[in-house]
This record gives sequence, structure tokens and C-alpha cells, in this order.
Amino acid sequence: MFKDIADVQTRLSHQQYIASDEISTVVYLAQSLCKPILAEGPAGVGKTELAKVWAKALGAPLVRLQCYEGLDESKALYEWEYAKQMLYTQLLRDTLRNMLGDVNNLAEAAQRLAQEEDVFFSENFLLPRPLLTALTADEPVVLLIDEIDRADVEFEAFLLEVLSDFQVTVPELGTIAAKHQPMVLLTSNNTRELSEALKRRCLYLYVDYPALEAELDIVRLKVPNLGPALAQQAVAVVQQLRNMDLRKVPSISETLDWARALVTLNAKEIDEKTLNNTLTVLLKYESDVAKARRMMGDGGSRGRYNR
Repeated sequence: MFKDIADVQTRLSHQQYIASDEISTVVYLAQSLCKPILAEGPAGVGKTELAKVWAKALGAPLVRLQCYEGLDESKALYEWEYAKQMLYTQLLRDTLRNMLGDVNNLAEAAQRLAQEEDVFFSENFLLPRPLLTALTADEPVVLLIDEIDRADVEFEAFLLEVLSDFQVTVPELGTIAAKHQPMVLLTSNNTRELSEALKRRCLYLYVDYPALEAELDIVRLKVPNLGPALAQQAVAVVQQLRNMDLRKVPSISETLDWARALVTLNAKEIDEKTLNNTLTVLLKYESDVAKARRMMGDGGSRGRYNR
């Protein structure tokens, strides 16, 4: 476990994740207070990556539940394998016949079968999904509930009980409580408003696009082969794109993709030709590409970005 906030920052940096003081503090408090974290912010700013490096820093398994429209508790919790149960019953048919051979009436047969219910309603027929996997793990895990805003309101309501009591009810088996309370990170891209009840159960963290120097540090760490001057130039371009009225501005992951592309192309500087030929690594809509080319190409990119 983390010893203090500085330990969080150090161990995350060892996993090539630059954590701000706020992120490090919230992660430490989540561990100390046994509270989930709700991380909101634009897509591609490192929310999911935080869960991954959190798990690696602690040497804990990562269990991921990817949310989507239509996700329900059965898909998130477990699947009961009725076909396997039926096959098991068929294989034990002769045993059942012998066991019931001397019963005198239906009531006695039912009572004798009830004594064997543990055979037919057991974890042998339970196929755990991410939530149940996290609760029944033999060691503490990091549970990533990714893009909770994509799930329906009904599923969000179901999560309230799980995040409050860290136990679930399986009709065939009863209530299953967590062996070890998982460390939970929920992420949201703000595609819809989450309930106050969910937010109340979590420590809140807003992860935004980084400032120029912070993003430059990330590029230097993740793409060390990119020259210092070119890295500075590339990040300046990305920062300017984010100030434009675009349908989708570049995320940090796209900044890193572009940096790697520049290394692959052996680019020496970001002149107008290089920018035009690689702009689609950063922008994913033709209208955004056209707007960026108009706004950034008319004055000559070399003089503008070679800082």
C-alpha cells in the first residue's frame, strides 16, 4: 500500500505516469478512507491509464468493467450456467435414481433432494463477471469501472449498493460479501450527468487537458527519441488546436501518437508540409482537419511554431 502522498507520486512515476499533486492526494485518500474515485474529464486525458498504473504500482490485479448502453447487472456480475447444470444433472441421473429408490412419497423425495441442493446450486455453475470477480478475489484488486456515463441510469442505481456495502446477492447462492474491499476507479467522459447519490459515495477527481509544460513532460517521458526542440514545437501545435472550435480536440494519447509519428518520419521540424501530411493523426473529422489547415497554414507554420 502507499505510505503517503509522495509515495503515490513516486510509484506512479515509476510506471511512467506523471501524477499531479491533486491526483496523488486523491489516490492516497481513496486508499486510506476506503472510498471509490470518480474521475471525470475529456476522453483521452489519462483516466483509464490511472487505474492501470495504480494496479501496477501496488502489484495488484486489475479488473476492468467496460460500460456501454444496455449493460445490466447480470452482465456485470455473473452468468449462471444452466446448460452445465443440466448436463451435471443428466450425468448424475443414475445416482439420483438410486438415492430416491426407497422413498415412499413425493414429499419424502423432495425432502431428500433438498438435502443435496448444495450439489446443484454451487459456485461450480457460476461464471463470474468483472464485479463478482473483484469481490471474490483472494487478494485486493483495483476495479476499473470504465465510462460509467455510457451505462443506463438503472445500472448506475444498481452500482450504489455495490459501492456502499461491497456485497451482492446471487439468488441461487445468497449474499456474497467482498473478501477484500477492492480499490475502485470509475471514469466518466461527461456524456451525461451522473447522479448525486453516486457522486456522494466517491471521491471526485477532474482530469483535464494538461498545460503546455505538463504535456511536454509527458511527451519527453513517453517518446524520449523525439528531439527537445521538436517536442516543444509539437506540443505548441497541439495546445493551439485545443483552443480552436473543433468537433474533437486532440487528446493526450493523440499527442503521443503524433510524437511517435514524427520520430518515425525522421522529421526535423514541423513545417507546413509535415503538418498537413500528419494532421489526421491528431484530428479525426474532416471538418476539423480543414478548419485547422485554414487557420494554421496561412501564415507559414515554421515561423509560428519553431520556438
